[in-house]
Amino acid sequence: MYALIFDEFDPAQRQKRVISVHKTRRTAETALKKRQHRLGKRVWECNTRIVWVHELVRRGDTITPSSFDTWAPDEKVPQGDRVPDGD
Repeated sequence: MYALIFDEFDPAQRQKRVISVHKTRRTAETALKKRQHRLGKRVWECNTRIVWVHELVRRGDTITPSSFDTWAPDEKVPQGDRVPDGD
């Protein structure tokens, strides 16, 4: 299951609030675009990201990094996300 989570990218803030839950990455991406539009911000300004959640969650729940990954098991990872940033 995919979820949109509120993530301020602060290492001290480990708990992330679930904004919405989705069956597919495609519907999660649509929800993220709608959120961007509603807030009038770019994706990196929304403090929101799509994650694959390992357990059943609902909107409003809080999860920790051990409960989610960026990509689902067996999901094709885009080439740009497989290569680490560097010189």
